[in-house]
Amino acid sequence: MHELVVNLHMHTLYSDGSGTHKDIAHAALKAGLDAVIVTDHNVLVSGPQGYYTEGKKRMLMLIAEEVHDQARLPQKSHLLVFNAAREMATFAADPQNLIDNVRRADGLSFIAHPFDPECKPIKELDIPWADWQVHGFTGLELWNGMSELKQHGHSLLHILFYAFLPWFLADRPPTQSLEKWDELLNQGIKLVAIGGSDAHAFRATMGPLRRVIYPYDFHFRTINTHILVPTAPSGEALADSRTVYEALAAGHAFIGYDLPGSTRGFRFTAQGKDGDAVLGDEIQAEGGVTLKIKLPAAAECILLKDGKPIQRWRNQEACSYITIQPGVFRVEVYRSYLGKRRGWIFSNPIYVK
Repeated sequence: MHELVVNLHMHTLYSDGSGTHKDIAHAALKAGLDAVIVTDHNVLVSGPQGYYTEGKKRMLMLIAEEVHDQARLPQKSHLLVFNAAREMATFAADPQNLIDNVRRADGLSFIAHPFDPECKPIKELDIPWADWQVHGFTGLELWNGMSELKQHGHSLLHILFYAFLPWFLADRPPTQSLEKWDELLNQGIKLVAIGGSDAHAFRATMGPLRRVIYPYDFHFRTINTHILVPTAPSGEALADSRTVYEALAAGHAFIGYDLPGSTRGFRFTAQGKDGDAVLGDEIQAEGGVTLKIKLPAAAECILLKDGKPIQRWRNQEACSYITIQPGVFRVEVYRSYLGKRRGWIFSNPIYVK
């Protein structure tokens, strides 16, 4: 299969970002991305979707929406809506009705920053997902770059440190998000995990200090969603956008923190009596299943079954595990970066039935 690196969840001047779609395209091409999904708040911007090029580089821009009820106080429950082909903000007041209408429009819905804490030093409120009784959504944003700043910004000094030295920030997805994902998977609900940058390129001032907090091109080198598609993109925007969304819907994706080292080339596959499977797929346990993990570089690799670690490998590039037990199997990979053990790769599951 062919691998595409996608950065998703970002904002422009049409909502609360500081840049234009052209700024994002330039930054994405500079960072070597294959695609971006722009998700301004409660508006589906028409016009910018399509391919952008610089020299021999080519990048697909897709336009989506981050929907929330603006009349709800305090703010909660933001939903990323992809491929719905129409604006969905009119349904924001009722999260279940919103999700239902996204499905009717053949769109995808992902719970955004499910656990998003308050950050008092910069007067940012907590905006987690608060409506867990809903059903029918595609998945959740397991790792969000801007939420992590709020999570670690315990004081103004911390905020300043991470603003000027942003490569020290990213650690791993919030424990609450991982636990909630595993909880729902263990209930038999298939849910696709994605990683979003939530890039805004905030322009901050403090007295004489002026700083862009996490420029787009920095965000685009950090938390990305890597998707696996059957063939290389054709260069035709409509067909290629359909391919991207089909891969996301199927869970043929993993989250990669690409700053410590590119996660391109990671693979999690299964071989069984009746055929092969990739992440997001189902495979039958009968006759035994061999799970195979290929890493881009030697690292610490953990195989989890139903949310619990069952095997750990250290400093290896290739790992395998044989099972005859059904379960939800996923992979977490960690490596050292700037003196700290950090999350590197988080796969979507293979479902052994």
